[in-house]
Order: sequence, then structure tokens, then C-alpha cells
Amino acid sequence: MKGSPREIKIQTVPARLRSLVAIGLGLFLLACSPSDQEGSAPTGAAPAGGEETLAREEAAAAIGLRGREACANRDPSRQVFFGDLHVHTGFSMDASVAGTIAGPDDAYRFARGEEVEGVPFDPGSPSRMRLRIDRPLDFAAVTDHAENFGAVALCTRPDSPVYDSPNCKGYREGDFPVGPLISRGEAIGRRMNLLNIPELCAGEDDPCGRASADPWIDTQEAAERWYDRSAACAFTTFVGYEYTFMPRVSKIHRNVIFRNEAVIDSPIHSDLEPNVIELWRRLRAECIEADNGCDVMAIPHNPNLSNGHMFAVDYGGAVTPAEQAEVAALRARMEPLLEMTQMKGDSECRNGLWQVAGGPDELCDYEKFRDWHGAPPDDCEDGTGWGALVGQGCVSRLDFARYALLEGLSEEERIGVNPYKLGFIGSTDAHAADPGDAVESLADGVRRPVRGDLSVSRAGLVALWAEENSRDSLFDAMRRREAYATSGPRMVVRMFGGWDYAPSLCGDPDRAVRGYSGGVPMGGDLPAPPESASAPALAVWTARDPGTPESPGGLLQRIQIVKGWTGEGRTFHQAVYDVAGEPDNGADVDLQTCEPRGPGAEELCAVWRDPDFDPDQAAVYYARVVENPSCRWSTRTCQNYTGVIPLDLCSDPRLPKTIQERAWTSPIWYTPQGS
Repeated sequence: MKGSPREIKIQTVPARLRSLVAIGLGLFLLACSPSDQEGSAPTGAAPAGGEETLAREEAAAAIGLRGREACANRDPSRQVFFGDLHVHTGFSMDASVAGTIAGPDDAYRFARGEEVEGVPFDPGSPSRMRLRIDRPLDFAAVTDHAENFGAVALCTRPDSPVYDSPNCKGYREGDFPVGPLISRGEAIGRRMNLLNIPELCAGEDDPCGRASADPWIDTQEAAERWYDRSAACAFTTFVGYEYTFMPRVSKIHRNVIFRNEAVIDSPIHSDLEPNVIELWRRLRAECIEADNGCDVMAIPHNPNLSNGHMFAVDYGGAVTPAEQAEVAALRARMEPLLEMTQMKGDSECRNGLWQVAGGPDELCDYEKFRDWHGAPPDDCEDGTGWGALVGQGCVSRLDFARYALLEGLSEEERIGVNPYKLGFIGSTDAHAADPGDAVESLADGVRRPVRGDLSVSRAGLVALWAEENSRDSLFDAMRRREAYATSGPRMVVRMFGGWDYAPSLCGDPDRAVRGYSGGVPMGGDLPAPPESASAPALAVWTARDPGTPESPGGLLQRIQIVKGWTGEGRTFHQAVYDVAGEPDNGADVDLQTCEPRGPGAEELCAVWRDPDFDPDQAAVYYARVVENPSCRWSTRTCQNYTGVIPLDLCSDPRLPKTIQERAWTSPIWYTPQGS
């Protein structure tokens, strides 16, 4: 298994393991059933008994929470649920100026499969898109920008005393020029700045502060209305908001997600608390330690536009290793997940970055948002910069999830705690109250008209392995990082790490049970190895997203294992191994019709053992599942050109014609014994 013509050590498993790839789909579904095309939860174990229901209701009542029926569909071996934890409505300043008038109820209505009214077809047009998701989601959270909650409410609610003020009129009715994203961003910025004029929010009674209470209450009430507390457990909502810290146009944002209806009195946003360490401390004090059932986490997003700030090592003035370890533990507790992909591109990895050894990874070129803005950005190396959202400043290896994981290994070796113990999710960052609207083929220039933003991605989804579709069960899955990100498709992916998994596990109908009993799922730490162990084994299996008759899912090309470790001189090492499927299977797509061509897999499975394992070296592993090539959404849109999109954007050589949809599992970590 040693050696490969590719620098980054992309390797393949022996033929005897590849022969296990083509396992029957029936066996696969015994272990992990995806949600069906109508969005219902997967089938599972028999309903919980009356004693469990009573205990649950009594526990909730004891801390003042509403009880709920036990889910009829509960599986102790866990099942996969798909959702979106990052969506904006007309309560957000940037969504509002883009023409979104839909609110949180509309977002949940869309997530459940109902048609909603979207943004105007064209600037100034009274006609609006009618949007419907391809398949309902299992869960969702509305995460409107908490900054300017009050000012947006004052300027968009006709009963407001300042509704007819010049500032509010300019905010609602200002010009919105068509053009590349940077021009749109400048226009949005000019209009949003009208919300910050002192005349709007001035006064001893703090009108904007008082007005912000209404959208926060509305957000909570909408989440409660749409949360299914019956035994059907058809849909779960989470109360949330976005913490939008953006100094000098570097995105250092988080989505704050609460476990249940017990939340803080008002959002702690970046205007109130621009220090993220203090954000964590306040969330811990005002929620987790409030003794009322409140629990919360923050999920970083768009590190690819942070100019190195999101995961820069910063302990806020803590000096000693013990003090720094306390802050690192707080961060790990408050931020167990990272948003890997969304509409502003991919945050997995980037080729050619400072002190990253192992050579290029061909799949790291996927959806690089910053490549749309002029010359390639300079490398921050060991520093930081500013202005990434408008194409300025440097790019850092710490703008990407793979290298944040390795910085975490380095810090754990130094202070004993890993601050970047991050699982992976995807979401949309939708700004039209349309959570989960991530299917490439639907964005064809007709059903999803666009106004020049061909650089943006179609975003992603969150997948969670949980016993049932309830807030507690899903939140626990997020907390333990049994989660994965997809670029939009609903492929089912499962990974376990252990020491004694046999290759025959792929064909075992009880492989999920054996996966748990013999090791840990994605998001976990490998247990101590037995004396006979030579290297850890990762068991990974996946089934394609069948899609819908209108928008079929793609066939699978391969599963890869990505391994990372650290070396001398702050060098980060990476290796990518092909473990199932065929990287050169000959599949492609007809760019004229967008019809896929060539072979691919319905499902793939492998039990892979690290051929380069060093028991004295800490390491982190995650799986990447890759589909065959398909048309990027912009290709279909340009084929259906209607005069709204500037033609030069369709011919821009930087615009990819195809993509390979993918999924990324949360990692599994190995720590040497005694370290």
C-alpha cells in the first residue's frame, strides 16, 4: 500500500477489500435508513413504553419545560435526520434589503414542504418567486442576524413611529443594482448603514433595543408552533440566532443554537459583546448555569472568509498553560461543530498554504469563494488580515477546517486540551426563508432565477445520527459530534473507528450495533488499543441520495479517508486515501443537457486500516464521500439565460461547469497512550 504517483499520498485498498464494496442495498438499510422522499423520519424500533413517556414529562415539568410524547419512531442504534441550522428571514438586515419579506413561520412552512413567497424575480418587480423544497426537512433553525434586530423591525413594521422616516424609507426602497456579488454587497452595505444613523435609534428609552424584543419573541414562538411534540415526531425546530461579528469585513460569525424553549432573555450579539471568549462565558452563565433547562452551543461558519481570525490561537489574556487550558476547554464545550460548507463556499481545505506538507489535494479546489475576487490572495502564513468578504487581505490555513483540526492537535500537545475538537455540518445560509433549498438542478434560472450571483454555492445540509427526531436527541447528537456535512445531497454516511473491525463488517446486517460495541462513531476518540492492535481501523459506508423523480441524485464515485497530524516547526501533514470506489471510473456529464454519463455506485463500503500508523503520533481522521461529476447550478442557469444575468459572468473562465457533490464526516481522533 506504499507509494503513489500523487504527492499527497492518495492510496487505494487491496482488491480483497474493494470486493466488499458492492453490498446489497437491503443490508445497508438494515443498518441506517435515510429519510424517505416525503421527508418523514426513518423507520426504527417500536414505540417507547408509557414509563419512559411519563419520566420524560416529569423531568421536563420539574424544570419548567413543556413535555412531549415519546417518539413512536425511536431506534437505539440511531438513524439519520437531515436539516438546516443556518437560515435568514426578513428579520435579518441583509435579507430584508434583498427583498425578503417572509418571516420565521414561512421558513418552517418551506422546510415542511409548503410553498412560500420568495424574493422578487427582478429588482423592483412586484412579482415574486414561489418556492417549494424538493423534499421536506427533518429539522431546522431560523438564525437571523441579532444585530439590528430592533432597527429592522422599526423600519419594516408599518406601525413603527419611524417607519416613514428618511432613513427607513432609504433602507426599504434604495436602489439595488444588478451585478457581481461585490457590487451587490456594496449596495446592501449602503442601505444597511442607514440603520446605524443615530437619529433612528437615539433616545434615552433606547427605541431599537426595545424593538428588538419583538423579533426575538416572534422567533421563539414560531419555533414552538412548528415543533411537533406528538408521537409522530415529524419535524423539529431549534431557537437560534446569528452572532455576526465582522470587523473590517472579515467574517467571524457564529450561529447560536439552543436545545429547547429555555433561552436567554435577549440575544448576546456582537454589538453587545465583540469578544467571543466573553460570548461563551455569558452563554454559559446566562443559559447553561441558569438551572432552568437551558443549553446552548455556538457553531462557527465561513472560516474561509475570516482572514485567519476564526481559529487563530487566542486565549484572551490567559498566560499560564493552566489558564489557557481553561479557555480551550470552554471553547471545546461551547463550539463542538463547524459549518463546513454553505452558500459562500467550501471551508475544508486549500492547496498551497503555508507549512502544509503532503502536496496538493485535487478535491480541495472545490467551491473556492475567494477565487472570484481578482488575483489569488496572499498567504497570511503565521499572521492574519482583513477584508476577505470583499476579496481583500490574506488567506490563512486556519481559514479551513482540516488545518484547524491540526492546530487543535498542536495545542493539545502543548496545554493538554484541544480547543478545536470540531465535528462537521453543512447548512445553506439561505436569505429567502428557504432552509434546505440546496438542490443544484432546481436552480436552473427558471424555478430559481438569480440576479448575477453565480459565484455563490448551492450550499449544504446537516445530517445527524440520533435515536429520534426530537430536540433532546438531535441536540445530543450535535454535542457528541455524531454529525456530518453534505454539499446538498442526502447521501447516508456512517463511520466508526476501532481496533478490531473485520473486513466482513461491510456485509453484516448488524454492523451499526457492532460498530458501536467495537469502537466509536464519527465525532469520537479512539479507545485505548488492545495489545494485539497494529493500527486503527475505520469502517465507512454510504448510500447515494436517490433524489426525486424530478431531480434524481447522483451516483457515488468513491470514499476517501483524510488523515492529519502535526510535525516539527508547526508543519501540518495531510494524506488522502481512496478506500472504496474508483477515482477514475470514467463518469462525466453532458454539458449541453446536464445528463450524467458513465458508471457509479449506489452504495460503497470499506473497512480501512491505517497503513502508516505511528502509535506515538496523535492523528485525526475523517471520511470524504464523493459523487460522480454533475452540472453546477450556474451551468443550467446560463443555459436558460433570460437577460437578467450579465452574459460575461456565464463565460467567466473561473466559473466551474461541473462539480462533484460530497459529504464530510465528523472526525475521529487518536491520542497516544500516556500523552
